[in-house]
Amino acid sequence: MCIACRNAYEKKQMLRIVKDKEGNISLDFTGKKAGRGAYICDSAQCIEKCAKNRLLSRAFEQEVSAEVYDAIKEQYSAKQN
Repeated sequence: MCIACRNAYEKKQMLRIVKDKEGNISLDFTGKKAGRGAYICDSAQCIEKCAKNRLLSRAFEQEVSAEVYDAIKEQYSAKQN
């Protein structure tokens, strides 16, 4: 289920955001990185909603900085180009 729009899709249709043991948060395009994962639609609207509403803080039960959200947006933009 997407943490932004709350719609359910197959894993292959979604992006995984992962928090590793060290607490680093990043997009996992392979879906195989070790760590706790949260899923989001492969759409700019859901990425933006995730950042605006700080949804990763809730999903990972810790405060997530604005820099992390910016980095995720940049990673997503780089993937699209």
